[in-house]
Parts: sequence; structure tokens; C-alpha cells
Amino acid sequence: MTILPLLLCLEPILSNTSLRQVAIICEAVFTMTGRITMLGISRWTNQGGSYRTLQRFFATKLPWLNILWLFFRHQLYQPDETYLLAGDETVVTKAGKQTHGVDRFFSGLLQKPVGALGFFALSLIAVKEHRSYPVSLEQVIKTSQEKETAKAKQANRNKPTQKRAKGESTPLGRKKGSKNRDKSKIDFSAELTRIDAAIAALLNLIGGFLPLTYLVLDGHFGHHQAVLMGRKNNLHLISKLRRDAALHEAFDGVYSGRGRRPKYGKRLDMKNLPIQHLVKTTREEQWVTQYYQRVVLHKEFAQALNVVILVKTNLRTQKQGQVILFSSDLELAYELLVEYYGLRFQIEFNFRDAKQHFGFEDFMNRSEEGVRNAANLSFFLVNLSEKQLQDWTSGSPNSGILDLKCYYRGLKYAKETIKMLLKKPEPILLEMIIEQIGSLGRIHSQKATATSS
Repeated sequence: MTILPLLLCLEPILSNTSLRQVAIICEAVFTMTGRITMLGISRWTNQGGSYRTLQRFFATKLPWLNILWLFFRHQLYQPDETYLLAGDETVVTKAGKQTHGVDRFFSGLLQKPVGALGFFALSLIAVKEHRSYPVSLEQVIKTSQEKETAKAKQANRNKPTQKRAKGESTPLGRKKGSKNRDKSKIDFSAELTRIDAAIAALLNLIGGFLPLTYLVLDGHFGHHQAVLMGRKNNLHLISKLRRDAALHEAFDGVYSGRGRRPKYGKRLDMKNLPIQHLVKTTREEQWVTQYYQRVVLHKEFAQALNVVILVKTNLRTQKQGQVILFSSDLELAYELLVEYYGLRFQIEFNFRDAKQHFGFEDFMNRSEEGVRNAANLSFFLVNLSEKQLQDWTSGSPNSGILDLKCYYRGLKYAKETIKMLLKKPEPILLEMIIEQIGSLGRIHSQKATATSS
């Protein structure tokens, strides 16, 4: 198994020196144990992988967006597959204050803000394969405006509420002097501006090679500006609304003839959804899940929304839970909407693999280019490992990254041992030795043979 032939598709954008360095580093990361740092990698490389060489490599500005896309296009793309564009943010905890971009970010795992580096990733998700392939990774650098806004929100959240005096009525209507807002006006926050730029850069690189229709984001982006961002890039957003979202039917009553014609009808009662909009019911043990689909209006959105409401009921306790998924594509079927939003979670497996196996949590680079190269290299290795596993032509089809790393480590041990022999073994015996040593420590113990492409 060799890595360099898989990287030849990157020749148009990388020099021969950089190409060899990437191959050496990737092989070392697949082989090594322990923390994946520059010093750790240098200990598992041979000629061409010294610590000084690695320092120069991580200080070099590399076109990672082009690298990730070209590798996907030539090695992972399937013409008969349907792809979704998904995005999500991840954080890497970091101590100290010297690392470029270190700040306070909310960690979903720890459920609190921590000192960390933030990254936003874009991934292409294969619908049939249920696989996610990262194609863009950008570091999140908070602006001073974002920090001030966050502080103001926190201060307002901690501000004690003023109680009304006894007998004081609640003021009706909106505040004096307020004007109607143009809901179709693009007024992106700093966060959406970064994401919009990343999406535009990726779509410009893809061109017409890969048609993309849907952008899948989590519930954090379930608002009207995210919909406008998707439509600006000719993409339909698929996301999730708050469970207490105020959804309205379109007005179908009789116009009185005075004033503006009403647009919004009665508000949707989530506890008594119309039975005519029930499209599916499933049961699993004591749980019953009902699927409702309809086109509704929301006063914060400039357009109608295609909404799928999942109502899950416990038959023993009669407790209910609700999830509201939506899309700006009014023609999207409910099965696809639910399936596509569920596939968004595949990007989380990319984060897990990058942190657990490829040094995304371990790197100690502090400069801007060093952080960028280390983070993007981790996600490039996620794609490279997937290609290597696809080329595993025999043995156990369930082999994973741990099996792949065990094989590389065994191959390394076998090569170093054979170098010490005065006479090389016969080819058949040599292959048996490599297969035997390469299978040591594997979770799926069946022998496997890998071929390079």
C-alpha cells in the first residue's frame, strides 16, 4: 500500500517537494502512536521527514481548499451519487493565549464556553453511501463587534426583569416610531458573512462539475437570514426551527375590503395538528411517531416554508416531544427532508475521526499558517483514509481506521526488520510476513490485501 500514487491528482497545485512531504507526513500519521505533533511525526519518518523539514512544511501557505476539492473530485466522487452541502462548527480546546485565534467558544460536548480554537467546516454528504467528505475548513476569528455583541447579550440576560406595578396594564401594539422591516433585505451577521464567503468560494471552485441543490445546517441557523444566505448562493436551506416557533396558516378568510389584505391566518396549534396533514405514522415499542407536512408562514421569514413536524408520543406516559424541520424548497417531499437533515450528522463523524486519529486535537502549532495547515491536514487525512479503506479489496469489509493504522504500523515494523536481513526472503514469503505482521492488533482480524490506485 502506497500513498503517493493517490496524491498525483494534486500535481497541478502542489510542487513535487510539497507532494513528497505530504506523502511522507500522511504515512507517518497512519503509522505512529501517541500524540500527533510535529515532533511525534518526525520520529516516525525516514529520509525527508526531519523535524526541521516539518517546521518548514507547516509554515508554508498551501491551497487547502483546492487540495481537498481536487482529491475528492479525482478519488472519491461517484457520478451516480447525490450530494448535499452541509456545514457545522467545531472547537478544539487550547490552553494559553499565544495560539492564533484562541478565544472563548461554546463547546457542545462540555456544554459551556471554553478556551479553544473554532473552525467551520463544509462537507459534501453522499446520500446513498451515508458518508461525509470534508471539502473546506476555515478558522473562526471573532471580530471585536462580535465580542461586544456577545457581552451585551450576556449582560441583558443577567439583567433582572422589572415587575409591573399592581393594576398596570400591558401596552398593546408595537413601540411608537417603529417601522416595517424588509424581510428580504440581506443583513448578515459577522458569522453568516464568514460562512457565506466560504460557501461562495467553494461553489466557485466546483463550478458546474457537481450540481448542488441543498445546504443542510443545524438548528442554530434556523432563521430567515440563513435562508437568504442559501438563496443568495442558489441553494435551498434545510434546518430546524425552535419547537415553540410561531407558525401560521395562509389567510383564506373573506377580505373585509378595508386596509391591507391579511396575509397570516390562525396560528398553528402544535397540540392539535390537522389530521389531513398527517403523512406517516410509525411505532417502535411504546413510542409512536407521527409525521405532519404542510406549507406555513412565519412572520420573521420573507417566504413560505415547507415544514415537517415530528410528534413523538410515549404510549405509557402520554408525554410528547416535537421536532420542526423546514426547507425553503416548497416541493421537497417529507421523506427526503427528514432523511437529508438526518444525514447532516455525518459531518460529526469527520470531527470525531480528525480528533481521535489524525491530530486535530493534538497539534501544538501557534502561528496562523501553522494552525491552518495542521487543522486542514487532519481533515485531508479523513478523506485519504476513506479512499484507502475503499481500496481494501479483500478480507473484512468492515475494516475501519484503527485497522488501517494497525496495518501501516505492521508494515513499518516488517520493512525495518527486513532491512536488517542479509538476504531478502522470497516474494511469496515476504508477502506472507507483511500480511501476518500487518494483521497484528487489528479489530477485524481477517487478512486483507490493499492495492494502490
